[in-house]
Amino acid sequence: MRIDRSLYTYKSKRGEQADLKHRIKQICETRVRYGYRRVHVLLLREGWPINMKRTRRLYNELGLQLRNKTPKRRVKAKLREDRTDATHSNQVWAMDFVHDQLATGRKLRILTIVDTHSRYAPATDPRFSYRGEDVVQTLERVCREVGYPKTIRVDNGSEFISRDLDLWAYQRDVILDFSRPGKPTDNAYIESFNGKFRAECLNQHWFLTLDDARQKMEEWRRDYNEVRPHSAIGNKPPISLMNASGASGPP
Repeated sequence: MRIDRSLYTYKSKRGEQADLKHRIKQICETRVRYGYRRVHVLLLREGWPINMKRTRRLYNELGLQLRNKTPKRRVKAKLREDRTDATHSNQVWAMDFVHDQLATGRKLRILTIVDTHSRYAPATDPRFSYRGEDVVQTLERVCREVGYPKTIRVDNGSEFISRDLDLWAYQRDVILDFSRPGKPTDNAYIESFNGKFRAECLNQHWFLTLDDARQKMEEWRRDYNEVRPHSAIGNKPPISLMNASGASGPP
């Protein structure tokens, strides 16, 4: 093969550097706005024999790169790309808006929420208009019934970047995980739910009044949670996973 035999049989003595990676991740969890250069300085202070290039390589391998544009005044915003699949209910929720209208032509905005693990939908709440404080009101009502999530995935809509929602998340220790602009796949769970909601509910009914819309959407939501089989969870209804995980779902 025209290579030296010693190169062919060479085995690296550096190892997996698990301790170093773990320390870099610890630093970034407590100092969320530090880039790899500041992380490198802290590692040198602690006595790690490492150069800048290796720090940058490990930093990138761990997916700790910072976004260029940081949210303004979003104290509870998640700033790093470290998403993992939820392993139990109320760990990660996804939230978005769907638009529809009454039979009279008046516009409706519907706040939809889904648990990404169990696929349970805590709310499909229609209103004529939504502000940040209205989102907080709906979330507080829902969370009193099924518990508070650890993380909520949202887009960059004006209601979700509001000071009211950020303050509520801070008080309830909930992390707001914002999608990248123009990347709906970052919140794929709620996009999938909204597609089912539109096909099976919104497109099947005329809504005469706001109360009529609330009643029909609530009936569909209960059927979705308690009867409708979901292929992603073994053709079980979402309520079965909520109850199995100890969450207090509706009867």
